[in-house]
Amino acid sequence: MECVPSLSPREKECLLWVAQGKTSWETAVIMGISENTVAFHVKNCLRKLDVRTRTAAVATATRFGLLKL
Repeated sequence: MECVPSLSPREKECLLWVAQGKTSWETAVIMGISENTVAFHVKNCLRKLDVRTRTAAVATATRFGLLKL
C-alpha cells in the first residue's frame, strides 16, 4: 500500500498548468505570481512525489488521484 502525499491547492494548480504544457513563466503570468514562486511550488511537488521531472510529477499525481486531467 502506497502512502498518498498531500499537495497544497497552489501546488496542484501549478501541476495542472505543467500538464497543459505551460512553462514556469507562462504559469506565473496566468496565476499572477512570480516565476520563482511557480518554481518553488513545482519543486515542492517533485520532492513530495519523490520524482525528478515535471512530467513524472504530473504522471504520479494523476496516478494518486491528486489531479483530474
